Amino acid sequence: MQVKDFILASGSPQRRQLLEQIGYTPKKIIPADIDESCLKYERPLPYVKRMALEKAKKVALDNPGENVLACDTVVAVGLRIIHKSKTPEEQEAVMKLLSGRNHKVISAVCLVDKNGRISSRCVTTRITMKRLNEEEIREYIAGKEWVGVCGYKIEGSLAGFVKKITGSYSGVVGLPLYETRNLLTGAGIR
Repeated sequence: MQVKDFILASGSPQRRQLLEQIGYTPKKIIPADIDESCLKYERPLPYVKRMALEKAKKVALDNPGENVLACDTVVAVGLRIIHKSKTPEEQEAVMKLLSGRNHKVISAVCLVDKNGRISSRCVTTRITMKRLNEEEIREYIAGKEWVGVCGYKIEGSLAGFVKKITGSYSGVVGLPLYETRNLLTGAGIR
C-alpha cells in the first residue's frame, strides 16, 4: 500500500485500519498528547470539535510543514458526554444508561495542511440500542471490548445489541471515512 503525505495524530489502531481500508496509509503516526478534559458546561459537539482541532494543532506545531490529520469521537446521551470507563463498575453504569435508549456518536475530523490551513468536518450518527438485561451487560463487560474506548466498540460483540444506525458506521468506529477522504483530497493528498 502506498504511503500518503500526512501524519495521523492518533494512536488508535481502528483509525489506522479505517484509513488503510480506503487506501490512505499515513507516513507517520504521532499520537497527540493533550489534555482531554471537558470545559465547564461544554456540550458534546463543541467538545469533540475542539478535541480534534487541538490534537491536529499540537502535532502540526511539533511537525511544521507537514499535513496532520486528527479525529475525536464521543458517545453522547442528551448533553452528557460518555468518557472512557476506568473500571468495570463505571462501564456497567454506561451500559445501563445506553440500554434501550437512543444516543449519538459524534466524530470530528480535522486537517492542518502544510501551509497551516485548517479544515474540519463533523458527523453525528444516531444509534438505537436494545434494552439489555443484566446477563448481557455482565458478558459485555467481562469481554473487555470497552477498555480504552468511549462507551463501546461497535465493531465487536456489541453490534448484536444495536437495533438501528442512522449515519456513518465508520464514524462510530472512530473515523468518518467519507468526510476524511474529502478533507485529504481537498488538500491534494490522493
